[in-house]
Amino acid sequence: MIAATPIDILRFLAARAEEGVECVLVTLVGIEGGSSRAVGAQMAVAADGRRVGSFSGGCVEDAVATEALETLRDGWGHVVRYGVGSPYIDIRLPCGGGIDLLFTPRPAPDAIASVLQQLDRRQLVALRLDCDGATQADPMSQTAWNGQELTLTYQPPLRVIALGQGEDLTAFSLLATAFGTQVIALTPDSGAQHALSQAGVASLALPTRNALPSVESDAWTAIVFLFHGRDWEEFLLPQALALPAFYHGAIGSRRTHAARLANLRASGLGEDVIGRVRGHIGLIPATRDPATLALSILGEIVSEYNALANWTYWTGEPLSAATFR
Repeated sequence: MIAATPIDILRFLAARAEEGVECVLVTLVGIEGGSSRAVGAQMAVAADGRRVGSFSGGCVEDAVATEALETLRDGWGHVVRYGVGSPYIDIRLPCGGGIDLLFTPRPAPDAIASVLQQLDRRQLVALRLDCDGATQADPMSQTAWNGQELTLTYQPPLRVIALGQGEDLTAFSLLATAFGTQVIALTPDSGAQHALSQAGVASLALPTRNALPSVESDAWTAIVFLFHGRDWEEFLLPQALALPAFYHGAIGSRRTHAARLANLRASGLGEDVIGRVRGHIGLIPATRDPATLALSILGEIVSEYNALANWTYWTGEPLSAATFR
C-alpha cells in the first residue's frame, strides 16, 4: 500500500476503538480556490497522537492534529478554515486556496464497524457526518455539505482479475497490488505464477485455453486480458464477459481488437455484450515496456472505478452484481 485509503481511515478508527483510544474524524467539506484534495478527503487523529490520512503535502497536518486533540478535550465538533480566510494566519496552503475541515469527535464505533462489515461484503455504504458524530446512512441519500452535515459514500476495494503471462502480467499485478488493489492473476505461465506468489499476489494456474477457473467477481471488479496472442482469448474472453464487472479490457492494436470483436460475433455473442470489451486500452498511447503498460492500464481502471459512486449518485441506481452485466 503506497498511501492510506478511505477504508484504511475507517479501519484506523475501528482499531483504536478496540484499544479504547478516542479519535477525531476530520473531513474536508469545503474548498475555496485550489486544493490538493477533493471534498470528502479525510484524516483520523487518535488521542495518543497517532494519525492517518492527509489534506496536503504536509502543510496543515500538524495543525489539524493539534486542533483534533483540542476538539477531544473540548468535547464538541466544529468547522475550521485553513488557508485563505483562516484565523490561523501562519498556516497557508501553497495552492493559495482555503479548505474547510469538519472535526467530528468520537465517531460512533458501532457505525464505523457496521460500515466496514458492509464494505467487506462488497457493498456500497455511507456515513452521515456532522459536529456531533457519525451515523450510517443510505448511500442513495448522498448529500453535499450544507453547513451542518454531509453524507459520504465508501466504495468496496477495487478488485482486478488479470489474465496473461510474462512480464506484462507480473508488472501489472505487482503495481496494482502496491496501489492497494485486490488482484487475482490467472496465468498458464508457471514462472510468472511463482514470482507473483512469492510477492504475495494471489494467482491461479490456467491449465487450459477452454475453461476459466472459478473466481469471485462483482460490480467493483475489473477484468483485463494481457495476452499478446489471441489464442488464449478465444474461449476465455466470452466466459469472462459473462462475469459481472465494471471494466472488461484487452491489450492489443486496433487491428487486433477488430479481429477480437469479429471472433466474439462469430461465437454468437450479442452486440450489447461485445460492446463492453475495451481494446487498445490504457491512458498512455504506444507504451514500449511492461512497467509503462501496467501504469497506463491501471490508471484507466482506477479512473473508471472512481467514477462508480457517481453512477449511483446521478442515476439513482444502486450498484449490484447485475449492474454491468
